[in-house]
Amino acid sequence: MNINWFTVIAQVINFVILVWLLKKFLYKPVLLAIDEREKKIVTRLEDARQKKEEAKKEQDEFAEKNKQFEAQKKVMMEQAVTDTNLQKDKLLENAKKDVDALHTRQQKAIADMEENLQKDIVQKIQKSVFDISRKALKELASADLEEQIVKLFIGRLVELKDEAKKQFTDAFITTSNPVLIQSAFELQQPQQTAIEQAVNDVLGKKIKFEFKTAPEVISGIELSTNGYKLSWSISEYLASLQNNLSQTIKETTAPATEAKKLNEKKQEPEQQMVN
Repeated sequence: MNINWFTVIAQVINFVILVWLLKKFLYKPVLLAIDEREKKIVTRLEDARQKKEEAKKEQDEFAEKNKQFEAQKKVMMEQAVTDTNLQKDKLLENAKKDVDALHTRQQKAIADMEENLQKDIVQKIQKSVFDISRKALKELASADLEEQIVKLFIGRLVELKDEAKKQFTDAFITTSNPVLIQSAFELQQPQQTAIEQAVNDVLGKKIKFEFKTAPEVISGIELSTNGYKLSWSISEYLASLQNNLSQTIKETTAPATEAKKLNEKKQEPEQQMVN
């Protein structure tokens, strides 16, 4: 078999040229492309790893924050429950104090009303008793009773002691006006004369007299001049009795009133604390 070396050499040269061409224009760009792609893949893998690590870090941070938030939420809820219970207890205590204060004020109002009602009833009964007494004495007046009243008045005049007698005589020193004699009934002439004689004997001189009828002087006689007054009447006794009763009522209710005032003073600081 004859070998055509020219052809072989030409084919070898062609193969070398083809290899060179492939290496220069195909293999090397392909390798470069493969390297570039590998680099991109590595870069992407690295980016993915970093992103994964960042995501894991963020997830861990989120989990930690969520854990802290849950802990804070629990503490805040417990604090809110505690504050609510304290506020509820405070409101209940204030409400109880308000109710107690209202109850105290109501009791005080009732006590004041009862006291005022009692005073009013006593005063009305007292007034009615004395009004009835005065009316009865007016209706029961008689000549014999009037005669006894004149005698009692003259007896009081004659029995004036030193100081009282001096006041009586001093009342006539600076006046020349007639002595006013008032009585609930009309005095008869003998009765007027007896009174005039008694007054003149006490003064040691004669003076002028004026006699008047005064229904308000219940069963009695009243002598007045220059601001001085001497009287004897059942009305005077009734007025004295009425004053005594009023004073007794006042003294009886005074301790209760003082006790109530002390109680109110004690309650004032408590009400201020409530407010």
